[in-house]
Amino acid sequence: MTLPDPFAAPDRLRAAFVAGLERQLAEPGLGTFILVLANACFDPAIWPVLKDRLAERFASLAAEVSEGLRSGRRLAYPDDDLMVFLKLMAMGFEAISDTEWRRAGPWEVQFNPLRALRPARASGQKADGCQPPAFNPNGFQFNKPFLKPEILWQGELRRHPARLLYNKFPFAPLHGLLVPDPERQLPQRLTQDWHLYVWHLSETLAETLPGVGLAYNSYGGQASVNHLHFQTFVRAEPLPVEAACWRHNGGDTDYPLPCRVFDSALEAWFHIEVLHGLNRPYNLIYSGGRMYCLPRRPQGSHAAAPWSAGHAWYEVAGGVTTFNRDDFARLDAATIAGELSALAPVQS
Repeated sequence: MTLPDPFAAPDRLRAAFVAGLERQLAEPGLGTFILVLANACFDPAIWPVLKDRLAERFASLAAEVSEGLRSGRRLAYPDDDLMVFLKLMAMGFEAISDTEWRRAGPWEVQFNPLRALRPARASGQKADGCQPPAFNPNGFQFNKPFLKPEILWQGELRRHPARLLYNKFPFAPLHGLLVPDPERQLPQRLTQDWHLYVWHLSETLAETLPGVGLAYNSYGGQASVNHLHFQTFVRAEPLPVEAACWRHNGGDTDYPLPCRVFDSALEAWFHIEVLHGLNRPYNLIYSGGRMYCLPRRPQGSHAAAPWSAGHAWYEVAGGVTTFNRDDFARLDAATIAGELSALAPVQS
Protein backbone atom coordinates (compact mmCIF):
# COMPACT_ATOMS: atom_id res chain seq x y z
CA MET A 1 0.00 0.00 0.00
CA THR A 2 1.34 3.42 -0.98
CA LEU A 3 1.33 5.76 1.98
CA PRO A 4 0.83 9.50 1.68
CA ASP A 5 3.43 11.97 2.82
CA PRO A 6 4.54 12.35 5.55
CA PHE A 7 4.27 8.60 6.29
CA ALA A 8 6.28 7.33 3.32
CA ALA A 9 9.77 7.68 4.85
CA PRO A 10 11.48 8.93 8.04
CA ASP A 11 13.07 11.93 6.34
CA ARG A 12 9.72 12.99 4.90
CA LEU A 13 8.04 12.79 8.28
CA ARG A 14 10.78 14.82 9.96
CA ALA A 15 10.80 17.39 7.16
CA ALA A 16 7.02 17.80 7.40
CA PHE A 17 7.26 17.98 11.19
CA VAL A 18 9.84 20.79 11.15
CA ALA A 19 8.11 22.65 8.31
CA GLY A 20 4.86 22.60 10.28
CA LEU A 21 6.59 24.06 13.32
CA GLU A 22 8.13 26.83 11.21
CA ARG A 23 4.73 27.60 9.73
CA GLN A 24 3.12 27.79 13.17
CA LEU A 25 5.86 30.05 14.48
CA ALA A 26 4.65 32.67 12.02
CA GLU A 27 1.06 32.37 13.28
CA PRO A 28 -0.26 34.97 15.74
CA GLY A 29 -1.22 33.99 19.28
CA LEU A 30 0.12 32.20 22.31
CA GLY A 31 -1.11 28.67 21.62
CA THR A 32 0.92 28.02 18.50
CA PHE A 33 4.01 29.61 20.08
CA ILE A 34 3.73 27.31 23.11
CA LEU A 35 3.35 24.27 20.85
CA VAL A 36 6.40 25.18 18.75
CA LEU A 37 8.48 25.93 21.83
CA ALA A 38 7.60 22.66 23.57
CA ASN A 39 8.25 20.58 20.45
CA ALA A 40 11.51 22.36 19.67
CA CYS A 41 12.74 21.92 23.26
CA PHE A 42 11.98 18.22 23.12
CA ASP A 43 14.05 17.48 20.01
CA PRO A 44 17.79 18.30 20.17
CA ALA A 45 17.93 18.46 16.37
CA ILE A 46 15.14 21.06 16.16
CA TRP A 47 16.05 23.30 19.13
CA PRO A 48 19.16 24.95 17.61
CA VAL A 49 17.29 25.54 14.33
CA LEU A 50 14.39 27.43 15.92
CA LYS A 51 15.87 28.80 19.15
CA ASP A 52 16.71 32.31 17.90
CA ARG A 53 13.34 32.78 16.18
CA LEU A 54 11.58 31.49 19.29
CA ALA A 55 13.48 33.98 21.44
CA GLU A 56 12.40 36.87 19.19
CA ARG A 57 8.78 35.71 19.19
CA PHE A 58 8.85 35.25 22.97
CA ALA A 59 10.10 38.81 23.51
CA SER A 60 7.37 40.21 21.26
CA LEU A 61 4.58 38.22 22.95
CA ALA A 62 5.91 39.01 26.44
CA ALA A 63 5.84 42.74 25.65
CA GLU A 64 2.26 42.44 24.36
CA VAL A 65 1.07 40.50 27.42
CA SER A 66 2.86 42.83 29.87
CA GLU A 67 1.42 45.94 28.24
CA GLY A 68 -2.06 44.44 28.21
CA LEU A 69 -1.92 43.53 31.89
CA ARG A 70 -0.55 46.94 32.89
CA SER A 71 -3.30 48.76 30.98
CA GLY A 72 -6.06 46.51 32.26
CA ARG A 73 -6.93 45.43 28.73
CA ARG A 74 -8.52 42.00 28.33
CA LEU A 75 -6.16 39.72 26.44
CA ALA A 76 -7.88 37.74 23.69
CA TYR A 77 -6.20 34.43 24.51
CA PRO A 78 -7.58 31.23 26.05
CA ASP A 79 -7.01 31.13 29.81
CA ASP A 80 -4.97 27.91 29.53
CA ASP A 81 -2.55 29.45 27.04
CA LEU A 82 -2.27 32.69 28.99
CA MET A 83 -1.47 30.84 32.22
CA VAL A 84 1.21 28.74 30.50
CA PHE A 85 2.77 31.83 28.93
CA LEU A 86 2.79 33.73 32.22
CA LYS A 87 4.71 30.81 33.73
CA LEU A 88 7.15 30.99 30.83
CA MET A 89 7.60 34.70 31.49
CA ALA A 90 8.33 33.95 35.13
CA MET A 91 10.93 31.35 34.10
CA GLY A 92 12.57 33.58 31.50
CA PHE A 93 13.47 32.39 28.02
CA GLU A 94 17.12 31.91 28.94
CA ALA A 95 16.11 29.21 31.45
CA ILE A 96 14.49 27.07 28.73
CA SER A 97 16.58 24.20 27.40
CA ASP A 98 16.08 20.98 25.51
CA THR A 99 14.93 17.75 27.16
CA GLU A 100 17.50 15.63 29.02
CA TRP A 101 17.49 11.82 29.33
CA ARG A 102 18.99 9.08 31.44
CA ARG A 103 18.37 5.44 32.42
CA ALA A 104 17.47 4.20 35.89
CA GLY A 105 17.90 0.45 35.64
CA PRO A 106 15.42 -0.72 32.97
CA TRP A 107 13.49 2.55 33.08
CA GLU A 108 13.75 5.68 30.95
CA VAL A 109 13.76 9.06 32.72
CA GLN A 110 13.43 12.45 31.04
CA PHE A 111 13.68 15.99 32.39
CA ASN A 112 10.94 17.85 30.52
CA PRO A 113 10.06 21.09 32.36
CA LEU A 114 7.88 22.44 29.53
CA ARG A 115 5.45 19.53 29.92
CA ALA A 116 5.00 20.52 33.57
CA LEU A 117 3.11 23.56 32.31
CA ARG A 118 0.46 21.47 30.52
CA PRO A 119 -3.16 21.94 31.71
CA ALA A 120 -4.54 18.71 33.18
CA ARG A 121 -7.85 18.58 31.24
CA ALA A 122 -9.77 15.31 31.72
CA SER A 123 -6.64 13.33 32.62
CA GLY A 124 -6.73 14.95 36.04
CA GLN A 125 -10.28 13.87 36.83
CA LYS A 126 -11.23 10.80 38.83
CA ALA A 127 -12.76 7.97 36.80
CA ASP A 128 -14.64 4.88 37.92
CA GLY A 129 -13.91 2.69 34.91
CA CYS A 130 -13.18 2.68 31.18
CA GLN A 131 -16.59 3.69 29.79
CA PRO A 132 -16.48 7.29 28.56
CA PRO A 133 -19.46 9.64 28.58
CA ALA A 134 -21.06 10.64 25.30
CA PHE A 135 -19.03 12.89 23.03
CA ASN A 136 -19.47 16.52 24.03
CA PRO A 137 -19.17 18.84 21.01
CA ASN A 138 -18.90 21.82 23.36
CA GLY A 139 -15.98 20.33 25.29
CA PHE A 140 -12.35 20.19 24.20
CA GLN A 141 -12.15 18.09 21.02
CA PHE A 142 -10.04 17.90 17.89
CA ASN A 143 -12.53 19.61 15.56
CA LYS A 144 -12.24 22.97 17.32
CA PRO A 145 -11.42 25.74 14.81
CA PHE A 146 -8.57 27.12 16.94
CA LEU A 147 -6.71 23.81 16.50
CA LYS A 148 -6.47 24.10 12.71
CA PRO A 149 -2.93 25.59 12.78
CA GLU A 150 -1.81 22.58 14.85
CA ILE A 151 -2.70 20.05 12.12
CA LEU A 152 0.44 18.44 10.70
CA TRP A 153 -1.40 16.42 8.02
CA GLN A 154 -4.90 15.38 7.05
CA GLY A 155 -6.23 13.16 4.30
CA GLU A 156 -7.06 9.53 3.71
CA LEU A 157 -5.10 6.87 5.57
CA ARG A 158 -5.95 3.22 4.93
CA ARG A 159 -9.28 4.18 3.36
CA HIS A 160 -10.39 6.40 6.26
CA PRO A 161 -10.22 10.17 6.65
CA ALA A 162 -7.72 10.98 9.34
CA ARG A 163 -6.02 13.96 10.91
CA LEU A 164 -2.57 14.10 12.49
CA LEU A 165 -2.01 16.93 14.96
CA TYR A 166 1.04 17.89 16.95
CA ASN A 167 1.10 17.01 20.61
CA LYS A 168 1.27 20.43 22.24
CA PHE A 169 3.47 19.19 25.12
CA PRO A 170 5.39 16.21 23.67
CA PHE A 171 7.07 13.47 25.67
CA ALA A 172 7.93 11.16 22.75
CA PRO A 173 9.95 11.70 19.55
CA LEU A 174 7.91 13.10 16.63
CA HIS A 175 4.90 12.97 18.91
CA GLY A 176 1.53 13.26 17.19
CA LEU A 177 -2.19 12.78 17.80
CA LEU A 178 -3.92 10.68 15.15
CA VAL A 179 -7.68 11.29 14.97
CA PRO A 180 -9.54 8.88 12.65
CA ASP A 181 -12.79 10.07 11.06
CA PRO A 182 -12.70 13.23 13.20
CA GLU A 183 -15.98 14.62 11.89
CA ARG A 184 -17.87 11.58 13.20
CA GLN A 185 -17.25 12.89 16.73
CA LEU A 186 -16.50 9.51 18.27
CA PRO A 187 -15.85 9.27 22.02
CA GLN A 188 -12.64 7.73 23.40
CA ARG A 189 -13.95 4.17 23.37
CA LEU A 190 -12.18 1.49 21.36
CA THR A 191 -14.33 -0.71 19.13
CA GLN A 192 -13.27 -3.81 17.24
CA ASP A 193 -13.26 -1.94 13.94
CA TRP A 194 -10.95 0.78 15.22
CA HIS A 195 -8.70 -1.71 16.99
CA LEU A 196 -8.26 -3.64 13.73
CA TYR A 197 -7.72 -0.38 11.84
CA VAL A 198 -4.90 0.70 14.14
CA TRP A 199 -3.40 -2.79 14.29
CA HIS A 200 -3.08 -2.96 10.48
CA LEU A 201 -2.06 0.70 10.23
CA SER A 202 0.76 -0.03 12.66
CA GLU A 203 1.92 -2.92 10.47
CA THR A 204 1.79 -0.74 7.36
CA LEU A 205 3.62 2.21 8.92
CA ALA A 206 6.35 -0.08 10.28
CA GLU A 207 7.36 -0.84 6.67
CA THR A 208 8.28 2.80 6.00
CA LEU A 209 8.92 4.28 9.47
CA PRO A 210 11.24 2.08 11.57
CA GLY A 211 10.53 2.54 15.27
CA VAL A 212 7.00 3.83 14.75
CA GLY A 213 4.37 3.11 17.39
CA LEU A 214 0.77 4.00 18.13
CA ALA A 215 -0.53 4.21 21.68
CA TYR A 216 -3.99 4.37 23.16
CA ASN A 217 -5.17 5.56 26.56
CA SER A 218 -8.60 4.27 27.44
CA TYR A 219 -11.01 6.48 29.30
CA GLY A 220 -9.91 6.18 32.94
CA GLY A 221 -6.42 5.33 31.70
CA GLN A 222 -5.26 8.96 31.65
CA ALA A 223 -6.94 9.89 28.36
CA SER A 224 -7.12 13.69 28.37
CA VAL A 225 -9.63 14.19 25.53
CA ASN A 226 -12.92 12.31 25.00
CA HIS A 227 -12.57 12.27 21.20
CA LEU A 228 -11.27 9.05 19.64
CA HIS A 229 -7.54 9.43 19.09
CA PHE A 230 -4.27 7.56 19.18
CA GLN A 231 -0.80 8.88 19.93
CA THR A 232 1.97 8.38 17.38
CA PHE A 233 5.73 8.41 17.89
CA VAL A 234 8.94 7.23 16.21
CA ARG A 235 11.67 5.99 18.54
CA ALA A 236 15.27 5.03 17.89
CA GLU A 237 15.14 2.56 20.80
CA PRO A 238 12.27 0.31 21.96
CA LEU A 239 10.21 1.32 24.97
CA PRO A 240 11.28 -0.23 28.28
CA VAL A 241 8.20 -2.51 28.28
CA GLU A 242 9.51 -4.05 25.04
CA ALA A 243 12.79 -5.23 26.61
CA ALA A 244 13.61 -8.92 26.31
CA CYS A 245 14.21 -9.29 30.06
CA TRP A 246 10.51 -9.18 30.96
CA ARG A 247 8.53 -12.38 31.39
CA HIS A 248 5.83 -11.16 28.98
CA ASN A 249 8.56 -11.04 26.29
CA GLY A 250 10.01 -14.47 27.14
CA GLY A 251 12.46 -13.30 29.81
CA ASP A 252 12.64 -14.25 33.47
CA THR A 253 11.79 -10.94 35.19
CA ASP A 254 8.26 -9.96 36.21
CA TYR A 255 7.07 -6.56 35.04
CA PRO A 256 5.67 -4.41 37.88
CA LEU A 257 2.28 -4.22 36.13
CA PRO A 258 0.33 -7.04 34.49
CA CYS A 259 1.16 -6.98 30.80
CA ARG A 260 -0.09 -9.12 27.94
CA VAL A 261 1.57 -9.19 24.53
CA PHE A 262 -0.34 -10.23 21.42
CA ASP A 263 0.73 -11.04 17.89
CA SER A 264 -2.83 -11.77 16.78
CA ALA A 265 -5.20 -8.84 16.25
CA LEU A 266 -8.29 -10.91 17.06
CA GLU A 267 -6.84 -12.45 20.22
CA ALA A 268 -5.89 -8.96 21.33
CA TRP A 269 -9.42 -7.75 20.74
CA PHE A 270 -10.95 -10.62 22.74
CA HIS A 271 -8.74 -9.59 25.67
CA ILE A 272 -9.71 -5.92 25.31
CA GLU A 273 -13.38 -6.93 25.36
CA VAL A 274 -12.81 -8.76 28.66
CA LEU A 275 -11.41 -5.53 30.10
CA HIS A 276 -14.44 -3.64 28.79
CA GLY A 277 -16.68 -6.17 30.52
CA LEU A 278 -14.78 -5.62 33.77
CA ASN A 279 -14.96 -1.83 33.24
CA ARG A 280 -11.19 -1.80 33.74
CA PRO A 281 -9.06 1.00 32.24
CA TYR A 282 -6.02 0.06 30.20
CA ASN A 283 -3.23 1.39 28.02
CA LEU A 284 -2.16 -0.06 24.67
CA ILE A 285 0.98 0.17 22.54
CA TYR A 286 0.77 -1.04 18.94
CA SER A 287 4.16 -1.85 17.46
CA GLY A 288 4.24 -3.32 13.95
CA GLY A 289 2.20 -6.51 14.36
CA ARG A 290 2.40 -6.68 18.16
CA MET A 291 0.31 -5.08 20.85
CA TYR A 292 1.13 -4.54 24.51
CA CYS A 293 -1.90 -4.32 26.80
CA LEU A 294 -1.53 -3.05 30.36
CA PRO A 295 -4.68 -3.01 32.52
CA ARG A 296 -4.46 -0.66 35.48
CA ARG A 297 -6.34 1.06 38.25
CA PRO A 298 -8.56 3.97 37.17
CA GLN A 299 -7.00 7.41 37.24
CA GLY A 300 -7.70 9.14 40.52
CA SER A 301 -7.91 5.87 42.49
CA HIS A 302 -4.20 5.94 43.29
CA ALA A 303 -2.40 8.95 44.74
CA ALA A 304 0.53 9.38 42.37
CA ALA A 305 3.96 10.01 43.85
CA PRO A 306 4.92 13.71 44.09
CA TRP A 307 7.42 13.30 41.25
CA SER A 308 4.77 11.87 38.93
CA ALA A 309 2.04 13.75 37.07
CA GLY A 310 0.10 10.53 36.51
CA HIS A 311 0.31 7.37 34.45
CA ALA A 312 -0.69 7.17 30.80
CA TRP A 313 0.71 4.85 28.10
CA TYR A 314 4.27 6.17 28.30
CA GLU A 315 4.49 5.81 32.07
CA VAL A 316 3.05 2.27 32.19
CA ALA A 317 5.48 1.39 29.37
CA GLY A 318 8.41 2.31 31.62
CA GLY A 319 9.00 5.99 30.94
CA VAL A 320 9.13 8.73 33.55
CA THR A 321 8.71 12.43 32.83
CA THR A 322 10.19 14.63 35.55
CA PHE A 323 9.67 18.35 35.92
CA ASN A 324 12.57 19.36 38.18
CA ARG A 325 16.23 18.48 38.27
CA ASP A 326 16.19 17.02 41.76
CA ASP A 327 13.67 14.34 40.77
CA PHE A 328 15.50 13.76 37.50
CA ALA A 329 18.77 13.14 39.33
CA ARG A 330 17.56 11.09 42.29
CA LEU A 331 14.91 8.70 40.97
CA ASP A 332 16.11 5.10 41.11
CA ALA A 333 14.87 1.87 39.56
CA ALA A 334 13.25 0.53 42.73
CA THR A 335 11.26 3.72 43.32
CA ILE A 336 9.93 3.70 39.76
CA ALA A 337 9.04 -0.01 39.92
CA GLY A 338 7.24 0.54 43.23
CA GLU A 339 5.12 3.32 41.74
CA LEU A 340 4.15 1.09 38.80
CA SER A 341 3.29 -1.79 41.13
CA ALA A 342 0.90 0.45 43.05
CA LEU A 343 -1.00 1.04 39.82
CA ALA A 344 -1.82 -2.68 39.37
CA PRO A 345 -5.59 -3.26 39.26
CA VAL A 346 -7.37 -4.79 42.23
CA GLN A 347 -8.46 -8.25 41.10
CA SER A 348 -12.19 -8.92 41.30
